[in-house]
Amino acid sequence: MARVVKVFKTLRNNWKKSTFAVCVLSYGGHWLYGLHGDSVLRREACLEAREFGRQQIAPHEQLRKATVILNPAACNGKARKLFDKNAAPILHLAGVEITIVKTDYEGQAKKLMEFMEQTDMLIVAGGGGTLQEVVTGLLRRPDQDHICQTPIGFIPLGSSNLLSPSLHLLEDNQVKHITSATLSILKGETVQLDVLQIKGEKEQPVFALMGLQWGAFRDAAATISKYWYLGPLKTKAAHWFSTLRDWPLVREVSVSYLEPTLRPPDLPTTRPPRPSLHSRIMRRLKNYWYPPVEEPPKVDEPEKWQDQHFSTPELLIHTHNKNPLERRIHDSLMICAEPENLTVGEFIAAGKEKASDPTVFTQHSTTLEASACQLNLPEDVGGFYNIDNEEYDAMPVEVRLLPRKLRFFINAERREQLLMKTQ
Repeated sequence: MARVVKVFKTLRNNWKKSTFAVCVLSYGGHWLYGLHGDSVLRREACLEAREFGRQQIAPHEQLRKATVILNPAACNGKARKLFDKNAAPILHLAGVEITIVKTDYEGQAKKLMEFMEQTDMLIVAGGGGTLQEVVTGLLRRPDQDHICQTPIGFIPLGSSNLLSPSLHLLEDNQVKHITSATLSILKGETVQLDVLQIKGEKEQPVFALMGLQWGAFRDAAATISKYWYLGPLKTKAAHWFSTLRDWPLVREVSVSYLEPTLRPPDLPTTRPPRPSLHSRIMRRLKNYWYPPVEEPPKVDEPEKWQDQHFSTPELLIHTHNKNPLERRIHDSLMICAEPENLTVGEFIAAGKEKASDPTVFTQHSTTLEASACQLNLPEDVGGFYNIDNEEYDAMPVEVRLLPRKLRFFINAERREQLLMKTQ
């Protein structure tokens, strides 16, 4: 008992050292517990992937081939380590023959897509910028109609992964998020996504999965990193300082758009059974004696463009890929213009939400549905576009919707959650 009392007296007399030691031990214990939890998650994912690798294949079949486009610079240079520890073992244990192609500089993924050979699946390991470059490179190829049938997997390793909530479960743990995304590629369930084709007068077209953002919110979000020293207040500070430099932040823009087109029915995922021999013979005889009448070719009607003028602090053109399973009558893109009468407080509050998800918009914004649109900017207005979190010079562009152009792997549980939202 006397020894215990002596220990407590020592701790009381050296309370500063004791407090520091408790803090260090607590942090160290929490850190070690986190490492153990991540190790358990990796082991569980590898055990599940091993079951795919144990499946027998026919003698004439080959291993599935996957081409991985890896951006090592994503996540502040940690992407390569994250991929090697969390994703690569799962793919190897599943029996997938992977070819890893690393990018060395910005824009290289577009060029690499020109030389990519046929593969069973394409995996993008990086952030939203890497994904945007890969999609642009794919759709610039002359054989894009054929190559676009290749399913694409997205392993979110970047700081900005806007498409990830549409495909993967929302996880707070980074290791769980990466392993879950990798396993969803092995399970093979896919969903079709729309693509925006954005074309200037001279430049080659750029393609986007989420949208195009132009205006004051985009400009303010680009300056958030400058106020890193303010910690959690840096987002509000960036938008507040932007109002001090220039207010009101209203810009004039003219938009020409086409009405949305009707959405055709979804194609069946399974091949229908072949008709019987008797049915096929009767059908051929019927076509021989009563040949079908050829319909005259349809004459293309001129496109009917409608004009709309906006005075707005922000213009956003985006797809419906935030919930790709949403049931829609029309194939359309959305044109959203924020109201011009926003107060400073409303601008700062809305900016905090848009910094994390640019596709959100305020309650009183103007929205239009269209199949294509043209942005006509005033000559004295410059700035930049934010296209899937990539920065491009602002100029007059034409944006067209390519409905259900690409197939992406999706988590089965996330699919069920998105279907529940549509009901």
